[in-house]
Amino acid sequence: MKKFIGILLTAALAFGAVGCGGTTTETADEGATTATTEGTTIKVGASPSPHAEILKAAQPLLAEKGVTLEIVEFTDYVQPNLALNTGDLDANYFQHQPYLDQFNADNDMDLVALGAVHYEPMGIFAGNSSDLAALPDGAKVGVPNDATNEARALLLLESNGLITLKEDAGVAATKLDIVENPHNLEIVEMEAAQLPLSLSSLDIAVINGNYALGGGLSISDALAIEEADSLAAETYQNVVAVRNGDETRPELQTLMEVLNSQEIADYINETFEGAVAPVFEVAAE
Repeated sequence: MKKFIGILLTAALAFGAVGCGGTTTETADEGATTATTEGTTIKVGASPSPHAEILKAAQPLLAEKGVTLEIVEFTDYVQPNLALNTGDLDANYFQHQPYLDQFNADNDMDLVALGAVHYEPMGIFAGNSSDLAALPDGAKVGVPNDATNEARALLLLESNGLITLKEDAGVAATKLDIVENPHNLEIVEMEAAQLPLSLSSLDIAVINGNYALGGGLSISDALAIEEADSLAAETYQNVVAVRNGDETRPELQTLMEVLNSQEIADYINETFEGAVAPVFEVAAE
């Protein structure tokens, strides 16, 4: 009887380990269990550039591991998280941790970061003015209107001597935290994706790396960029997000493994020439 119950428990555990269209195999080597991802499909939401481009580079690498990757492109910062929360996506890749934290708080969601992939330096780009040292009084400065990216833009303006923020403002800064504004700059808040399209009506704009790329701008054309050792570089690394509880799904772990591979690091460095930088350390062979 005990032997029969043991067989049933073993069968139940094996059945429960199979999900999402994949298969699971067990090895007897020192009692280890190895899950395979053969035949699985995952749907990942992403901004067109650079996120979707990086995912496209990852597709053949994932296929070699039995995972089919479907990429769904979004042009805003709201819908990818809504779609992930409702189960229309298995993961998304477009945002940094502070934005994810703020979105969770504002929308009562429980999305979590599976891991970081890259960092995009935010840049100040010329509109009607091309010299930061000669900005006219009352110059119009475009910044993203979402809380986390606006703070990041203000920190970059401060690091270039254009404004001074309250000492403790940090990554939560808003334009209300500006304590010195010698040129009476007009801070114009707008949806991040619109900034590259609005340069003709602004003196300068602080633009996220992915939207700069999507708008045909080169990081080498920026009047100033975030430094690699800045608070922003450490804080605003772009992550893969999943629903809380999905972190251990084998196919999502495989996605993260591929996105943190030497092949993807090489692709990022060769393709984006500094506008996008991998933030992971590739494990030694």
